[in-house]
Parts: sequence; structure tokens; C-alpha cells
Amino acid sequence: MGVDVHEIFVKKSRLRVVLWYIGIVFLLVNMSQLLLAKEGLSIGSVWNITFAILVAKCLQYKPVKKESVVIMPAFGVQLEIHFWSGRVDRRFVPIGKILKPLINECVTPVTCYWSLALLLRDEEELLLVFQKSRPPVKMLVPVWKALCTLTNSEHLSPSRVDKPNCSEK
Repeated sequence: MGVDVHEIFVKKSRLRVVLWYIGIVFLLVNMSQLLLAKEGLSIGSVWNITFAILVAKCLQYKPVKKESVVIMPAFGVQLEIHFWSGRVDRRFVPIGKILKPLINECVTPVTCYWSLALLLRDEEELLLVFQKSRPPVKMLVPVWKALCTLTNSEHLSPSRVDKPNCSEK
């Protein structure tokens, strides 16, 4: 059995990145104008700062290019996060440390999404497989099945993965 690689690519919009940088520059100019001005805060300056913060937040730049899971049956799992800057964060989890892969439904007051996590031996917290992105459940199921095969989970526990109760984007 060979190496199994699963990759999730994050869409990047150059316009969004440029607008994010413009918003940050706009915010810095407004803040320096306030600090250098001899007069106090006015309604206009408060409005400009609020607008600049909203623009920067709405166009928040996500520097992740892709996330990948490399499943090596004899060794374990390597989780990789590739950034647009060229930096790569890697984490290796030995096969003996993985107890079970889990698909979680994460519900917040605003949204509902799915995540794939690893239950690890001697760890108190779950390890998210895709830490920076939130792929749809349809993309998580093949990775989950491959991880179940790796950990020799003979019985795939019944799951509601096939019929999620929240709308996917």
C-alpha cells in the first residue's frame, strides 16, 4: 500500500489582497493623522477610523495556500499547511499515537460546519486535520475513510455524515 495524499486548496483573490493592504494603509494614515494632529477627536476622524477597521476586517487576508494530509501506512500521518509566502508548517503524528479519526459537526450561533479531527493517545485535546480551512463534509469523508483504514478501524461507526442537517456552502 502506498502513500495517500489529500489536498485542500484555498481560493485566493488578488483583488481581495490588494484591497486588504489598501485598507491597512488607510487605517495607518488615519491613526497617524490623529496622533500628529493638535486637535482632539472629531466625528469625521472617528468615522474614518471605523471605516478603515471595517474594510480591513471584511477583506481579511488569509495567507494559507493549501492544506494537505499525507497518509503513510507504515509510519503515520503528516499534516501540512502551505502559506502563500512559501512557508510550510508540518506536523507528524505516528501511527501508534492515533486512536481514532473523528468527523465533528461544529455549531455556533451564526454558522454550522464540519471538521475532521484525530483523537490522540496521551493528549487532552483533539488535533484538527485541516486547521485553517473548513472544507465541506463531502471532501472530509474520503480523508476520514482513509484515516480509518490506516488506524485499522474495522468497524466504521454509523455516522450522520451522509445526511448533514446544515446547508453547505
